[in-house]
Amino acid sequence: MRRAGGSLWRARAGLGGALQSQLQPQHARSYARSVVLSEEEGQQRVVEASLTLVRELARLKADHVRKRGGAIATSCMLGVPLGHNSSFLQGPAFSPPRIREAIWCGSTNSTTETGKQLEDVRVLTDVGDVPIQEMRGCGLPDEKLMRTITDSVKLVMDEPPLRPLVLGGDHSISFPVVRAVSEFLGGPVDILHIDAHPDIYHAFEGKHYSHASPFARIMEGGHARRLIQVGLRSITQEQRDQAKKFGVEQHEMRTWSQDREKLENLHLGEGVKGVYISIDVDCLDPAYAPGVSHIEPGGLSFRDVMNIVQNLKGDIVGCDVVEFNPQRDTVDGMTAMVAAKLVRELCAMMSK
Repeated sequence: MRRAGGSLWRARAGLGGALQSQLQPQHARSYARSVVLSEEEGQQRVVEASLTLVRELARLKADHVRKRGGAIATSCMLGVPLGHNSSFLQGPAFSPPRIREAIWCGSTNSTTETGKQLEDVRVLTDVGDVPIQEMRGCGLPDEKLMRTITDSVKLVMDEPPLRPLVLGGDHSISFPVVRAVSEFLGGPVDILHIDAHPDIYHAFEGKHYSHASPFARIMEGGHARRLIQVGLRSITQEQRDQAKKFGVEQHEMRTWSQDREKLENLHLGEGVKGVYISIDVDCLDPAYAPGVSHIEPGGLSFRDVMNIVQNLKGDIVGCDVVEFNPQRDTVDGMTAMVAAKLVRELCAMMSK
């Protein structure tokens, strides 16, 4: 048997060698092209599988909501565990499951400050995470990855009454999410962006999709009419120039006492498709939320943020909470609880 097996192996090896020696240069080029096409086709199958997962979960969850009746808008959590566009640490990729764990950990009840019950599927539902790392693992480039995030958000919105409540991830995800909302609704939105940083570099460190550049992509694409940025305390000259170029309304912490009354009484979304809220956890002073990649002292208190959000007048059509970094959180998960609280109260504002 060993001799027969060895003979068979040698025969196969000889055949392979003969085929290789007979392969002409033009055939080699054709073979190389077929390998590349096969890789692209494989990537596309992974993307389609990802979108199918989101589509079927959204359909299932929306059916549950519709059967209960009475929902005009339901907040639907969608995790986007992406961290590779961060310029410093990539820990935000691990945050969606930690936020969910904190929401349902049992240390607090499931009632929001405005009295809504999170256990009611008409208030909050969840379609899981976009499989970002699996798509990156098969070599999917950032442009296609961003388009897949956009398409995933659209699939959620295609199942009324669901509206996207996105769990980041680094801030680069805000571009594909806002693009999805704008494209699906057929026009621009007004954006309330609460952050320590403007994130409006043209291309930070040469990266078109950097977490420091999403709002440049949003404004270039015409996806927002107004962009109001609150909590800023780390702005370079380039970002000031970019803000001027795009007509961005920037409110810095150094003028918070002067701007506070105005910002706690915002009325947005009239004449456009609604309001989108993006909250970077580092908008908060690190005393309230130490688990972030970029610690910037001198920030907002949690109640400051709540006053801005809860007093906002406008139809909220989508939102995100980004840049929580579990790898820098306290042992007892303090920042996870803060991020979860932000999600809970945004959910209460968006659900009807």
